[in-house]
Amino acid sequence: MKKQYEEKKMRMFVNFDVLILVLILLSLLLLKYEIVIKIVGIIATVPVVLSALSSIKKRKVSIDLLAGIALIVSLIEREWISVAFINLMITSARMFARYVQIKSHSALEGLLKAKPTKATVEREGQILDIPIEEVVVGDIVIVELGEKIPVDGVVKKGEAMVDQSSLTGESVPVFKKEGDKVLSFTTVVSGNLTILVEKTGGETAFEKIIKLVESSQGRKAGIETTGDIFSKWYISVTVIVSLIIYFYSGNINLVLSLLLVSCADDIAVAIPLALSTALTHSALHGAIVKGGTFIEQISKTKIIFFDKTGTLTFGKLVVKKIFAFDGNSEKDVLSLAGTASLLSHHPVALAITEYAQEKNGPIEEPEKMEEIMGRGIVATDMGKEIITGRVSFFEEKGIEINKEQMYIVDEEIDKGYNVTLVGRNKELVGFLVLADETRPGLKNVINDLKKLGIEKTVMLTGDNEKIAGRVAKKVGIDEFHANLLPEQKTEYLKKYMKKYKVAMVGDGVNDAPCLAIADIGIAMGAIGSDSAIESADIAMMRDDLSQIPELIRISRRTLSTIKQNFIMWGVINIIGFVLVFAGILLPAGAAAYNFTTDFIPILNSLRLFR
Repeated sequence: MKKQYEEKKMRMFVNFDVLILVLILLSLLLLKYEIVIKIVGIIATVPVVLSALSSIKKRKVSIDLLAGIALIVSLIEREWISVAFINLMITSARMFARYVQIKSHSALEGLLKAKPTKATVEREGQILDIPIEEVVVGDIVIVELGEKIPVDGVVKKGEAMVDQSSLTGESVPVFKKEGDKVLSFTTVVSGNLTILVEKTGGETAFEKIIKLVESSQGRKAGIETTGDIFSKWYISVTVIVSLIIYFYSGNINLVLSLLLVSCADDIAVAIPLALSTALTHSALHGAIVKGGTFIEQISKTKIIFFDKTGTLTFGKLVVKKIFAFDGNSEKDVLSLAGTASLLSHHPVALAITEYAQEKNGPIEEPEKMEEIMGRGIVATDMGKEIITGRVSFFEEKGIEINKEQMYIVDEEIDKGYNVTLVGRNKELVGFLVLADETRPGLKNVINDLKKLGIEKTVMLTGDNEKIAGRVAKKVGIDEFHANLLPEQKTEYLKKYMKKYKVAMVGDGVNDAPCLAIADIGIAMGAIGSDSAIESADIAMMRDDLSQIPELIRISRRTLSTIKQNFIMWGVINIIGFVLVFAGILLPAGAAAYNFTTDFIPILNSLRLFR
């Protein structure tokens, strides 16, 4: 209801501005009928004066205050053409401001219009088409080829390629199968799915993203606040200087001309237009930036910290190699390790089980299994005792490892891999090498960041030195710190934040303290993760670190445009003041000059929409 009310109010204001604009243009065309330009001038002045009075009441200095003063002086002096041009200028600025809001939300509104209104659900053996509002958590929803998924949930049955571009910005559809999570507003482009509903309505990932983007548009950036402060001083100084000039010269036309040239409505529109463009562009490409402040801050970042697990790596161990000793085959080693690991939920055991099932087929449950936390597993199967675990666990169990075998094991450990030994009946039969794989293309991303002026990249991890060193070397990270507890990670951030602007990149769940404390917290793969969307300053919808250099480029392009706008504004005003003092621009000419030059910084900001 509130959103509909705001939309109606926006349409009403737009229609009113269009009406005023048409009337002003007509009055300028009908100059010989002075009564027309007088009536239109007075009508158009009312909203400007009311806005100025409202600002004064709130103890704020606004652009409308300067325009209101100029209008009142023009009305007193019967400068009707000046009144018309001032109102033409202010009305055009208001319309551009509305355009900023409409343009910023148009793409998101387009997605909302495509929202499914009905869902096909299975209830008590019946297939029903019901309004989307009636779907509840626990329902079974059926989505066919070409349909949008109306809820967040888990695939119970079926396989499909799903287009997630509306949420993540990625152009390639993603394969979904039983057990995979799916999100609302994504589209089934091949196959069909039966989904168990987990979230509906405002709780879905899409609705939360929409709310986040809408709220980010209302948050001011440092550069915008600086612009506001500058405008306040500029307006205050202009009014004071105008009063001094009038006091000494008594020339009201000179004062009025100066006021008309100095109206800063172009900057008042151009700055938020540039920032809104950057926020919307980023959102449509899968990066939710929580306000213009962070668009500004990321361009100033000098050091970027990365969490390792789940950020630089996939966060999932995989079997890389198998070594077999004393006539045993790799298949034998994997089969024994798979049997021992089947009932365990440890990440290493899960990786071994998955790989063993993939290579050897189904695994039968062991007769007995005991897991010694953090050390290893002892299982019994068909009269054989199977042991898997660390070197220290094997030594504890009295299983001999000869020098040649130990040399091979140490070699893999020194490379930074996880090594799990496999024994049978007190004899070492081999071992498995596991690693958490790094994400592809990371070296290029790190190089790209360095080209953009990032002075240092640092990895923080709870893993040991060897594993951390292997990953850092592989991806080109400058510095790493291993064996860290969460509180130790924040200490490293604080140390660097005393001298530099620092960004922290993490998965948004385990790294919440670091994301919160850094100047810029960036959560990777935030799609579907409520904590990531809520805790980070920037939430990346997919696990693609190449978005970070792109965000820095967007930030710098936006800030460069804003600085250009300030320079243009300054030059235009200086030229205008010179023309006024030279007697070339009288009030009507000054108003026309300001109206014409207003469009230069605004059009410069509009270039960003490309």
